[in-house]
Amino acid sequence: QVQLVESGGGLVQAGGSLRLSCAASGIIFSIHAMGWYRQAPGKQRELVATITSSGSTNHAESVKGRFTISRDNAKNTVYLQMNSLKPEDTAVYYCNGRYYTNSYWGQGTQVTVSS
Repeated sequence: QVQLVESGGGLVQAGGSLRLSCAASGIIFSIHAMGWYRQAPGKQRELVATITSSGSTNHAESVKGRFTISRDNAKNTVYLQMNSLKPEDTAVYYCNGRYYTNSYWGQGTQVTVSS
């Protein structure tokens, strides 16, 4: 079955960095668009960044210049490098894989940024 497994979350001080990873199995990873979303307590899930099967990226305005999405098709893994973290980046971060109408989600990883 399809599995997306996130890792790399944790507690970090403001200004610090984390790298999230999402390992996919059960799908042809290379043809899927991949994305990172986040959900803070009491808020709706929001887009953080996406990367197409051909490697084109899109980042939310709130993270541009600080976060970078990338993928390694040989490892079936998508990454989110997060630098200059702010307390408002605190959220559960979710990995998403999408191919036409098929959409898959990971279980999420907590990122907490202390001030």
